[in-house]
Amino acid sequence: MKLYPITENHLYIKTFTKGKRAGTRLFSLCVLKDYKAERLRRANPQKEFLNRVGLSVGKKVGNAVTRNRVKRILREGYRQVDKEYGVRRGYLIVIAPREACATATSEDVKRDLRYALGKLGMLK
Repeated sequence: MKLYPITENHLYIKTFTKGKRAGTRLFSLCVLKDYKAERLRRANPQKEFLNRVGLSVGKKVGNAVTRNRVKRILREGYRQVDKEYGVRRGYLIVIAPREACATATSEDVKRDLRYALGKLGMLK
């Protein structure tokens, strides 16, 4: 399933300030109800709600190559958790990785994503 990105900066800020937060050793996860979810559902060809996912990877994580690798691993981990367990739809999800995420394996990321999403009540 394709990930729909958060494209506006004000949505990142709103999710960080008003959203529910769960932290793990590898990243911090913020979730906020998406107020445009109904409009996006009507525009979607499958007519289903979508999550918009944003990744906020800072320079502390590493150089550009490392940051892009972390983003790829996080996206794939989210896809696998969504496929295996199902994630509730209609939310803004922002993932901010920590420095430890640069050396983590994809299984570590998947396990921590499942834990954080479960802690916030986002798994079906």
